[in-house]
This record gives sequence, C-alpha cells and structure tokens, in this order.
Amino acid sequence: MKELSLNVLDIAKNSVKANATLIGISLVEEGNKLTLTITDNGCGMKPEVVETVVNPFYTTRTTRKVGMGVPLLILAAEQTGGNVTVSSRHEEAYPQDHGTVVTAVFYTDHIDFTPIGDLVSTMETLIMGSPEIDFTFVHDRNGKIVELDTRQLREVLGDVPLDSFEVIQWIGDFLREQYSAE
Repeated sequence: MKELSLNVLDIAKNSVKANATLIGISLVEEGNKLTLTITDNGCGMKPEVVETVVNPFYTTRTTRKVGMGVPLLILAAEQTGGNVTVSSRHEEAYPQDHGTVVTAVFYTDHIDFTPIGDLVSTMETLIMGSPEIDFTFVHDRNGKIVELDTRQLREVLGDVPLDSFEVIQWIGDFLREQYSAE
C-alpha cells in the first residue's frame, strides 16, 4: 500500500467485521521508530487462524481467494527492519476478555519506510462507515499528542449520530487542528 493510513483502514475494517464495539488505533513515534498498534474487542481468532493471517493466500472473504491486509503490513514493516505481531483471544476461550492486537514496528529513517499518509481521512472514513462502533485514536509524535475518543463525543452529542455530516466535518477539523499545532 502507498501509505500506512491505508493499512490502518484495512486492519481496522477487519476489526469491524469481527464485531468489535471498540477499536483502538495508536501510533507512537520515538526518534526513528514508529509503533502502530490496532486493538479491538471483537470475537478474536483461534490460535490456528492467527498463524494463517500472515499468509497472503488466506482470507475470510468469499469474493476473492487472497487476503493481503496483514501480509502487506508485514512487508511494509520488515522492509524497514521492523516487524509485526498479531495476538488474539477467541471469544470461546475468553468469553469476557476477547479481541485482537496487531502491532507493527517501523524504522522511519529507512529508505523503504512507507509514508504515514492521511490519518485524518482514515479516521473520518472509519467513523462514517461504522458509526455504531467506538474508536480511540492516539498519535504520539515524539511527545506531541493528537487524540480522539468517540465515547467522549457520544456523551456530548447524545442522540446525534456520529456519521452526520456536521459531526464528521468537526472530527476532521478537530484532528487537523491538533496536527497543525506545533
């Protein structure tokens, strides 16, 4: 993928398909190291499925026979000298504490580092596409924090849906304002 934000979108959409009600997206930049973590409280995966998600020829989709999301993330991380880990707790084995965590480490000073891309549009797309799901977003840029928690928005908005035009526009402006504050 041309931007890491597209990987974030793809992995988070997998969390949506796993019936998550809360998806966390965290990016932490420390010097030349970027750690991306996507967590969810979805149904989780059994250990044998976790082993297969790194395989580009495995997918849960019925429309095509390959799944490239996690393998492309692994490729992007490994080509910078980083790595990806996937851990998951399936709801059958962990009925009260299930979900998945995908963590990718990148080295941003490597020539093959993929640009981060447009995270604001990614968050707008995720919220617009799945307004019933709560999202937390934190991007720590060497101590400069950009964050959003839709649970807080719901408290303020009451019955106003998160996917209404005005709310999505406000979310984009709110995140952009944080990014531009230097």
